[in-house]
Amino acid sequence: MGHGTNRVEDMTSPNTATARETIVEIHSVCLPPKKTTFQKLKKRFADVFFPDDPLERFRNQTWRNKVILGLQSLFPIFTWGSQYDLKLFRSDVISGLTIASLAIPQGISYAKLANLPPIVGLYSSFVPPLIYSVLGSSKHLAVGPVSIASLVMGSMLSESVSPTQDPVLYLKLAFTSTFFAGLFQASLGLLRLGFLIDFLSKPTLVGFTAGAAVIVSLQQLKGLLGIVHFTGKMQFIPVMSSVFNHRSEWSWETIVMGVGFLIILLTTRHISMRKPKLFWISAASPLASVVISTLLVFLIRNKTHAISFIGHLPKGLNPPSSNMLYFSGTHLALAIKTGIITGVLSLTEGIAVGRTFASLKNYQVNGNKEMMAIGFMNMVGSCTSCYVTTGSFSRSAVNYNAGAKTAASNIVLASTVLVTLLFLMPLFYYTPNLILAAIILTAVIGLIDYQAAYKLYKVDKFDFFTCMCAFFGVLLVSVPLGLAIAVVVSVIKILLHVTRPNTLEFGNIQGTQIYQNLKRYREASRIHGFLILAVESPIYFANSTYLQERILRWTREEETRIKENNGSTLKCIVLDMTAVSSIDTSGIEALFELRRRLEKQSLQLVLVNAVGSVMEKLHKSKIIESLGLSGLYLTVGEAVADLSSTWKAHGQPRI
Repeated sequence: MGHGTNRVEDMTSPNTATARETIVEIHSVCLPPKKTTFQKLKKRFADVFFPDDPLERFRNQTWRNKVILGLQSLFPIFTWGSQYDLKLFRSDVISGLTIASLAIPQGISYAKLANLPPIVGLYSSFVPPLIYSVLGSSKHLAVGPVSIASLVMGSMLSESVSPTQDPVLYLKLAFTSTFFAGLFQASLGLLRLGFLIDFLSKPTLVGFTAGAAVIVSLQQLKGLLGIVHFTGKMQFIPVMSSVFNHRSEWSWETIVMGVGFLIILLTTRHISMRKPKLFWISAASPLASVVISTLLVFLIRNKTHAISFIGHLPKGLNPPSSNMLYFSGTHLALAIKTGIITGVLSLTEGIAVGRTFASLKNYQVNGNKEMMAIGFMNMVGSCTSCYVTTGSFSRSAVNYNAGAKTAASNIVLASTVLVTLLFLMPLFYYTPNLILAAIILTAVIGLIDYQAAYKLYKVDKFDFFTCMCAFFGVLLVSVPLGLAIAVVVSVIKILLHVTRPNTLEFGNIQGTQIYQNLKRYREASRIHGFLILAVESPIYFANSTYLQERILRWTREEETRIKENNGSTLKCIVLDMTAVSSIDTSGIEALFELRRRLEKQSLQLVLVNAVGSVMEKLHKSKIIESLGLSGLYLTVGEAVADLSSTWKAHGQPRI
């Protein structure tokens, strides 16, 4: 399996008249170091589940330091809490109060979006932030209810259980779904299976989020138009039909006030986007709009009854809800399915938001810790009258811009919500539903990322197709089925890449030992007598037959081209395996069969640059012995030079 240093004729130029004698060193191709099966499994297991090596910081430490580091790993609050001072506290108080002004109206609004009592939205803005401040590793993530998870939960549960006709059962299913969402999230973190959420690709999320945002926006027409009888369905056609079939219920007072506040909210959002230093305008506008609209409704309550308002909200802390968890019965499967889907979506959003702001401040967010933090947050929340929560992009952006330094800003947020729950609930009695609809509309409009969709169209048409499948699936079919359709399309894309990998024909760039794609580099040219191919994929059972047939087709096409151009005879097929990261037994059998069929045509098969694991399997399968000493090389250049020299030494005609 080795080659020596030989004096060979440089045949990299297609013009044989200009060939020159050079010294070319042919390097040995070595096997990887021997490892036991246990060692291989151990390394593979570590690569898959422990890419970050969590035990590295514990090495060479005393037992006392190991205990401290262990506590810091489990509870990140011990990491930043030991260095906390008044300056950090001042920054966190300002940012916490700022996000509270946004979180309170959003919590009420998003609870309505999930078809839950508005008070549940405030409960969900109290307990979860406290849990996250202890377990979370992000300094800027502000947690609470979010629009996508609220929408998905509301649409999935309301398809089977009516929130108006059977509110108690609906509430039980919401809390149970939250429990299973948290259990699923924490399990992913504990078992280090976070890579599973990577199946929700960026195109899938862009399309799904945009479709959900459109559905959410259309649903808010009920509040903005003052419609009383509105469809509970979440598809485009039923929603629009309901809007126009109930024109008699439209209220001009509601429309005027709702559109007015919507314009104000959109304007403040636009100002903050254009001038980030004025972020506080957009952050304060929801609460200011709630206060102003509540006062207006209070003042005109005796003159018009056309504007609907929230009504009574109970005072007090979160009541326990562990007795409402639903672990048996006909709707258990629905609760589990809703929990898993909302859990995946909220986990994806929370980790993405946390990593976004961590990169801006050059620190690292631990994905597995975040999964466990968000998971435990939802499990505890389900027992304290909360529904699915995660890191909100809008609140986290406000938290970041307000100067948050640690997760203590979530404690300030929770404290502000606590004061609201204990003392300020009667003030929300006359808060109109139209302002909640306007706040939701303002929030979800930003989720329609048309620029990302256009970029997908320009860069990758298949990704754009996946995006559109998610968008129209959510819009026309249903929220969970739209997501499922997009995931299936993404999996099909993966299967296509695996089962039909690229094969490329390489040529030599004259005057160099570089070999590149002939179609990509015009200065690259073929080498007489050689067909140089590269495979850009692992060789598995799913693609081995295809690759074998594709390489034979390349061979037939090359022989036809040579005959048409009266060129030299084809003698050797060089297979560059640089991009073949792994091979299975079916792939090895395909190489055996390929070598046999090429030999029948008096053609030699040569393998180049096989990686360690591939090389080891080829050696154990005896294919290297069948290829012979001149069947394996380190580079394409060495293979061409050595084989050309051999043919010349044996008196074969020059090529």
